[in-house]
Amino acid sequence: MRVRPVRWVAGCAAAVSVALIGAGLVLAYLDRHLVPSSLTDWTVSGVSGQVVNAAVPIAGFVLASRRPENRIGWLFLVAGLGLGIGGFSNPYALHALVADPGSLPAGRAFAWLSNWFWVIPVAMLAFLFLLFPTGYVRSRRWRRAAWFVGGAFALAAVLDLIAAIRLWAHPFASSGPADPAWVNALYLIGAALYSAALLISVAALVVRFVKSSGEERLQLKWCAAAALVLVVVFVASIWANSAAGNILQSLAFLCLWTAIAVAVLKYRLYDIDRIISRTLAYAIVTGLLVGVYAGLVLLATQVFRFHHSTVAVAAATLAAAALFNPLRSRVQTAVDRRFNRARYDADQTIAAFAAA
Repeated sequence: MRVRPVRWVAGCAAAVSVALIGAGLVLAYLDRHLVPSSLTDWTVSGVSGQVVNAAVPIAGFVLASRRPENRIGWLFLVAGLGLGIGGFSNPYALHALVADPGSLPAGRAFAWLSNWFWVIPVAMLAFLFLLFPTGYVRSRRWRRAAWFVGGAFALAAVLDLIAAIRLWAHPFASSGPADPAWVNALYLIGAALYSAALLISVAALVVRFVKSSGEERLQLKWCAAAALVLVVVFVASIWANSAAGNILQSLAFLCLWTAIAVAVLKYRLYDIDRIISRTLAYAIVTGLLVGVYAGLVLLATQVFRFHHSTVAVAAATLAAAALFNPLRSRVQTAVDRRFNRARYDADQTIAAFAAA
């Protein structure tokens, strides 16, 4: 598989996903006072969930572009697209049908998407647990588990599609005891299928951890623990949805991404620590330079009372440009010392040899 087309496809998928999540947040912010509080996405749990979701396509791009033969990166990208479409569909539908009726087309179609499209990222999460970190099931015995997980999510998706079609005329109506018995039965069957599939998938990850040894065991240790916590919280939120449960779910997802980052950076999983250390270094440098730039502009305009803002902007730009190289060098060294030890040791050896 050629590297350039793979990176192009992975980059486009990640960019579209992040753009959709960002657009959904913008719409939620604009309509925060125009929709009922029970429907708005501009809440602590809603915003934190979307911010955490944005990490999924970014991780998928890094993994798929560096390790295209491994299915894990592509699972992340598919999950990111699902999260992006789902995260954009609901705010779009709320704007088109509630905040400003008729202002945007296909509002009901987007509401229909938001009522069932979340199944896709959850299914990718289950397969992530089944295949992590090699991209394959541990043995032939676990192929049956993979087929069960796929079948369970496919059936649950069909049930959610039926329920979403029923809600076409009133897409934001909440389900409850007043619904027909067959509708409640669909929800119960779907919840049972999701719960069983997720529990089996995390059991596969735990078994892989128990049977592993050496560096692979260190890579899987935190991931298995975070996956277990996430599935417990996620299954609980399926059966008892609440704002507190949504916040705990976002925290559990954050713990899972942190555990995967530890496996990648500290224990050299997928051997992509170099690109991630560079990305982390440039992100830190960018944040510091933005802070320095804003601070200098504020200092020049407020303290020294420069009447011409262009002078303050020019001075701040020159200062940020002068600081870039030394700041980047120091930050890169600090990041390499912590996350890319092989590169740091090699640089220190070369420096000592040159000095001698």
